[in-house]
Amino acid sequence: MSNASKALQALKQFSTCDIGDALIKLHYPYGGFLDGLRMRSPAPLGPPSTLRIYGPAVTVKMIEVGTSSAARAPKPSIHFADANRPGAIMYIQQPKGLYSACWGSLMSTRAKAAGALGVVVDGRVRDLLEHREIGFPVFSRDTSILGSASFTRASEIDVPLQFKGDLWVHPGDVLVGDEDGVVIVPPSLIEKVVELCRERWEIDLKTVEELRKGQLMGPTIKRLRK
Repeated sequence: MSNASKALQALKQFSTCDIGDALIKLHYPYGGFLDGLRMRSPAPLGPPSTLRIYGPAVTVKMIEVGTSSAARAPKPSIHFADANRPGAIMYIQQPKGLYSACWGSLMSTRAKAAGALGVVVDGRVRDLLEHREIGFPVFSRDTSILGSASFTRASEIDVPLQFKGDLWVHPGDVLVGDEDGVVIVPPSLIEKVVELCRERWEIDLKTVEELRKGQLMGPTIKRLRK
C-alpha cells in the first residue's frame, strides 16, 4: 500500500467535523468546509444517516447553455458521467442561480456502475427517491424537478474549481461527506490532519468522561483543551 493510500485509510477514522477543526488549526481556508452542501441520498426521512464517504475528487465544470460564453467554451469528448472512476467522488460545479438540476438518477446509475463512491454537486439535483433506491451517495446545494438538457452542459473535466474565496477544489483533493456536510482535504495535508484529529480525539474522550461525572464545562475545557 502506498503512503497516500495509508494516509487516506487513516483519515477514514474521522468525521467532517474532526477534519474541519484540524484544517482550521492548519490555517486552511474556511477549514475546507464546502458550505451549503448537504446529504440527499441515501438518507431517507428518519434518523440521521451514519454514511460517510472519502475519496479523491473528479471535478466537472458546468456552464449555462444559450450564452455567448457557452458558445466559446470547450466541450468534453465524453459525457461527464463517464468520467467517474473507481474509488473516486465526482465534484460538479453548476453556475449560481440556476433552477434546473445538473445530476439525476441515470447519472447515479452510471457512476455506481463505474465504481464511484458518490457525487457532490455545488448546485441542484433531482430524482431523490431513485438515488436512494440505488443506494448511491448524493450531496448537493439544492434540488429541482427540472433536468439539465435545456439549461446546462459540462464544459471541462478535472480542472481546479473555485468554491469560495481562497477555497478551491482540485482534481485529486480528498472529498469527505457525511450527515454534517462536506469537507475538502488537499493530499499534502492529510498526514497533518490525521495527527491533529488523533490528538483532539483523545482529548475529547477525556472531556466527555469529565462532563459525564458532572464537571463544569468551562473549567474542563480550559484544563483539557490547552
